[in-house]
Amino acid sequence: MAFTVAIDGPAAAGKGTLSRALAERFGFAHLDTGLLYRAVGARAAEGEDPIAAARGLLPADLARADLRTLAAGQAASRVAAIPEVRAALVDFQRRFARQPGGAVLDGRDIGTVICPEAEVKLFVTASAEVRAHRRWLEVGGDAAQVLDEVRERDARDMNRADAPLRPAADAVLIDTSTLSIADAVAQAADLVQRRIG
Repeated sequence: MAFTVAIDGPAAAGKGTLSRALAERFGFAHLDTGLLYRAVGARAAEGEDPIAAARGLLPADLARADLRTLAAGQAASRVAAIPEVRAALVDFQRRFARQPGGAVLDGRDIGTVICPEAEVKLFVTASAEVRAHRRWLEVGGDAAQVLDEVRERDARDMNRADAPLRPAADAVLIDTSTLSIADAVAQAADLVQRRIG
C-alpha cells in the first residue's frame, strides 16, 4: 500500500523530529528532503555547478557530516531557489513517496508540489523567535544573528518564484511554539491513524 505523509514548514519548526517519529511509529520510510538540497548546496559551495550537483547526487552525498550546519542550511536555501535544481530532485522524491509500505517526507513544498495527492498533509510551524532559539541551541553562535538568519531564510523560502513555502490548502497546521515533542507527535499520529482507518 502506498500511503504518503507530507510534512512542510519553515526551518527549526520540528518537521524532522515529527517525521522521524511518525515513520518509526507507523513503519514508514522517511526522507528529509532538505538533506537533498543541503547536499547539493554543499557541493555547490565547493565550486560545483548546482544543477550538475543535483543531477549527479549520490546516496553518499546524503551521509556527509557537514549537512546539519547553519552554513549548509543557508546554501540549501540558495540552491533550492534554482528551478533546474528543483526539477532534478522532484522525480526522486515522488518515487520515494509512493513506495509500497508508506513514506513520510518533510520539506518546504511536499504537500503543494511534490505530493499534492498525499493522504496526510501537515504544515508544522513555530514563531521565528522560538525557531531561532532552537537553532541556536543546536549550532551555537550569536543568538541575534541566528534570529536574523532564520528570518532571512523564511523570506527567501516564502518569496521564491518556484515552489514557495506555504501550507497546502488541505494541510493541517501544527504550531509547535508551545507544544512538547510528545504532544506534537500525538497530534500528528492521531491524524495519520484516522486516515489509515
